[in-house]
Amino acid sequence: MSDNKLGQFPSTRLRRLRMKEFSRRMVSENNLSVNDLIWPLFVCEGNNITDKINSMPGVFRYSIDNILKELETVVKLKIPAIALFPQIDSSLKDEKGSQAIDENNLICRTIKSIKKNFPDLGVICDVALDPYTNHGHDGLVINDVVDNDATLEILEKQALVQAIAGCDIIAPSDMMDGRVMRIRNILDENKFQNTLILSYAAKYASKFYGPFRDAISSSSNLKGRNKFTYQMDVANSYEALREVALDIQEGADMVMVKPGMPYLDIIQKIKSEFNIPTFAYQVSGEYAMIKGAIDNNWLDSKVIKESLLSFKRAGADGILTYFAKEIAEELNNE
Repeated sequence: MSDNKLGQFPSTRLRRLRMKEFSRRMVSENNLSVNDLIWPLFVCEGNNITDKINSMPGVFRYSIDNILKELETVVKLKIPAIALFPQIDSSLKDEKGSQAIDENNLICRTIKSIKKNFPDLGVICDVALDPYTNHGHDGLVINDVVDNDATLEILEKQALVQAIAGCDIIAPSDMMDGRVMRIRNILDENKFQNTLILSYAAKYASKFYGPFRDAISSSSNLKGRNKFTYQMDVANSYEALREVALDIQEGADMVMVKPGMPYLDIIQKIKSEFNIPTFAYQVSGEYAMIKGAIDNNWLDSKVIKESLLSFKRAGADGILTYFAKEIAEELNNE
């Protein structure tokens, strides 16, 4: 930027714009609204269950009936969408993740109940096998390797049963090559052309996922194994652009970066390169750090909104955050 555009002190004083509240509002470059928020929810079997997750203070697993009670508030707050994640009984888990393609599984029953009671609320469903496998991986393990192409056959079926149940947005998080194309094809073939795909296009092999794995009870199944052969290397950035480009070519309507705050540079690169609707997931580890610091009075609760604004500044169009309800209440009261 040339000097004549920058101005020069003392005729140019940037603090003048910051002196009063009204002028700060007028020149604010980014704003957070309820429309930016997506609330991730954990669902479990049973009735009248609200089960706390120790590694995520303030976050719970809900039985379907209690989810419906929670969603009354969500709808009143005008949060546009929720994202569902199941905790299934260990007795239902197997090597193939068979429950993932059962049209009467926990997620499908939850979708049907939600759409019956709240037809205008957006429902996002994760496509991956880790909640359903007894080894904790997102795909099928064959000869000690997560087999990409064999996994695709199950993922497309999983997406289809979710769409049939009423899911609005299919969100493949497995990171198998080619899964977006397979899912788009099977949806179109079954007359679900208007079902959206939100691809976890840049999902990193991060250590920020620990509390989430506690929530869906997959940590014990994984038994210390890693997901380095399919999730992205945390050191890489341009690889994320290749992943996004391929997913767009295969039919993704939107893309996601996961985790969020440690990867703001990736969000910015993707938005600048492709100008496609880009979402960020403020994951369980990010939530746990912020919530823990607030609960211990190490940080002011205003850091929640500051953290979410960082996603908007980087270019995100929406944010999956466990703080969604809390922040929506605050925004609605402003």
